[in-house]
Amino acid sequence: MEMFGGTSERVKLRLGKLTGAERQEAKIGLLFISPWIIGFLAFTLIPMIASLYFTTLDFQLATPEDAHFVGLDNWKRMLFADPNTWETLVVTFKYAAIALPVGLVLPVMMAILLNSKHLIGQTVFRTLFYAPVMVPAIAGVLIWQSVLNPHTGWINRLIQGLTGYQAVGVEGIRWLDEPGLVYFAFVMMGLWGLGNAMLTSLASLQGVPTELYEASEIDGAGWWRRLFDVTLPMITPVIFYNLVLGVVGLLQYFMVPFVLNGGSGYPEGSTRFYMIYFFKQAFTFANMGYGSTLAWFMFIIALVITLVLFGTQKYWVYYPTEQR
Repeated sequence: MEMFGGTSERVKLRLGKLTGAERQEAKIGLLFISPWIIGFLAFTLIPMIASLYFTTLDFQLATPEDAHFVGLDNWKRMLFADPNTWETLVVTFKYAAIALPVGLVLPVMMAILLNSKHLIGQTVFRTLFYAPVMVPAIAGVLIWQSVLNPHTGWINRLIQGLTGYQAVGVEGIRWLDEPGLVYFAFVMMGLWGLGNAMLTSLASLQGVPTELYEASEIDGAGWWRRLFDVTLPMITPVIFYNLVLGVVGLLQYFMVPFVLNGGSGYPEGSTRFYMIYFFKQAFTFANMGYGSTLAWFMFIIALVITLVLFGTQKYWVYYPTEQR
């Protein structure tokens, strides 16, 4: 406490000794960041506070004048009386269990490949792997819908050509119509969004000191040993970064199933994600009080998982400049 108290006193003392030029510089700095401050207050902080207040109301957008205080009724309904809450959470976590490992492993593999000195045309491949990120997300989903078409999609045609399985040409694999396949179809669509994770992994790989590889080679370490003992430990900060972003993004998974089937949950409710249910409650049924409760519940889940991840990083994330 003394340390923080001493720091506070020094800050106060420093602020009291600002010269006229320094005060002018501080004012200019505040002026330049004021658009962000105003935007944060108007579009993030104040709406968050308002939505938290809405969780205590029976608030219908169609009749806002009838809104009235209900205390914790929305929370009780969500946690104990509404089975849809837990069913949609199960769907969300089930898909995340499939998509998250792919979203972590594949960008690292791509980065290792693109970092190889023996790869011809590195710049071209880096551009090609990153280019899909520039495609508008909805357009990408519609493109993949055609690619996965059971009758005319080129993936089914490719499978037929490689396997000679004639049934594919007749009916085709129904990627988006079978509960057992739709998650894998969504994962394939998600591959287009791995360019950012690949780029950060590539940058991290290029920051690994070459002397570590040289020392490991002198010790007789092979490629796989260098990968697990040098490369992966040195890029764990970026892996951790992609892990946190991946978890938060998957908990908010919404756009793909909404574009494909309007959030109906087809096929057989397997794509009825939590955010789809929240969207329908808040904006389709105009039940803003209950919708806000669902949104805050997801915020709490994401916050808890993120805090747990940050708590575990000390066991497996290596920061070269950090002294433990």
